[in-house]
Amino acid sequence: MEVSGKIKVLNDTQTFGSNGFRKREVVVTTDEQYPQMIMVEFIQDKCDLLNDFNVGDDVKININLRGREWINPEGVAKYFNAIQGWRIEKIQGQAATNVPPVEKMDAFEPASETSDGDADDLPF
Repeated sequence: MEVSGKIKVLNDTQTFGSNGFRKREVVVTTDEQYPQMIMVEFIQDKCDLLNDFNVGDDVKININLRGREWINPEGVAKYFNAIQGWRIEKIQGQAATNVPPVEKMDAFEPASETSDGDADDLPF
């Protein structure tokens, strides 16, 4: 899966616990009729992928959706979701298309003469 948009927030790398778990978050604003602010986390060695990016860059991020269950002390299950990025690349403007340009027509040319004797075969 992938998410495309403009980087709105680019956080610093955070380190947790004695084992040195690292996480870095980026927020991307999608380019849709109703833009969404999507937070994507990069973990461990993937944090370094964000070093060459800045707020305002147009990017495409390849993601994985992750979910986990946690049982609270009362025995009730809680569920958490995460969006984890594993690749990011800059988008360089609009992609070129292979459609040739349409030539501007100066005047409309009417159809050649038709015979009024032809039967109208339209059903209405």
